[in-house]
Amino acid sequence: MAPSSLAIIGLCLISVQLPALADEARLTDQIRETISKTIDREGIPGLSLAVAKDNRIIYSRAFGLADVENDVSVTTETRFRTASIAKSMTATLILKLSEDGLLDLDEGVQKYVPQYPDKKWKVTSRQVLGHLGGIRHYKSKSEASSTEYFNSLKAALRTFADDPLLHEPGTKFRYSSFGYNLLGSVAEGAGKKDFMTLLNKHVLTPAGMTQTESDDHFRIIKRRARGYIRLAQPVHQILSDSNKVQGRLLNAALHDTSMKIPGGGLVSTPEDLVRFAIAVNTHKLLKDETVGMMWTAQQTDDGKSTGYGLGWGVGNSGSRKTVSHSGGQSGTSTMLHMLPDSGTCVVIMCNLQGVKLRAAAAEIAKLVSPE
Repeated sequence: MAPSSLAIIGLCLISVQLPALADEARLTDQIRETISKTIDREGIPGLSLAVAKDNRIIYSRAFGLADVENDVSVTTETRFRTASIAKSMTATLILKLSEDGLLDLDEGVQKYVPQYPDKKWKVTSRQVLGHLGGIRHYKSKSEASSTEYFNSLKAALRTFADDPLLHEPGTKFRYSSFGYNLLGSVAEGAGKKDFMTLLNKHVLTPAGMTQTESDDHFRIIKRRARGYIRLAQPVHQILSDSNKVQGRLLNAALHDTSMKIPGGGLVSTPEDLVRFAIAVNTHKLLKDETVGMMWTAQQTDDGKSTGYGLGWGVGNSGSRKTVSHSGGQSGTSTMLHMLPDSGTCVVIMCNLQGVKLRAAAAEIAKLVSPE
């Protein structure tokens, strides 16, 4: 072949590759701009995100500081508290045990957790998964940020087990982290092993999640981020006058999450949580029909949609289905947002509590996968 012909072929190859590279660079810039605006607006110390398209991770980036006092930077391996995104993992575990014939979703929870007292009405795992079980949520900010250590899920049941149901199961939607704590004990009763062993076996390991574990206050967990809060009015009375400055960055309140591991007591990374979402979406963890059930909005007994499936928020972005879960607790804010039809998933985690990340995650998802 003549040299001139080779030159022409080379130019053709370059002309094909350049638009793709330009599109990738433009997308990267758009994602960075969206995140930078969120960081600047909220004053976030440290943040990490991961993005998938076509069920594979295409972008992962870290910003800022994981530990402000010691000037430690966030990396893509920094572990943040998941907060309530743990509920989606717990729901997946419960449904896997159901698929395996170990758990009946419509049986009373006491079959698997005899320590949980009988109530005025029967309450089932299916109802609790959809926040329709009538189990209460936190009574106060101090309860939500408890510092008490529990050495087992069964021990943590005493926080709410003796309280009556708030309503007849199925009649109202009431979000409840304690309900998911009960589901953790249901999993243990059905699976005959402790919750984290079951979660590792049925969710974390098959999804390839190597950076996710319980947020044990006493254990040394490598690359665990410190948590922060920016002071807003009204200020908390226990603070000294010198700290009562609106917007000042402070260490978050102490919080031992052993009281709510299945409902919000894990640490993870954005990449690991994206792997989890991909594994669900590609049916590596659950059958197709089970995922469909999990991602279908539940209804109250009078036929009203709750906008929540079984462990996942369910909605729409234009004509496309979305599934998601947010998380917020002492020292963290998190968001998992997914467009299942395109295998697009965005996970954002930061070490500042009280930050709304849903809009940023949805915006990035649209950039990655336009309608």
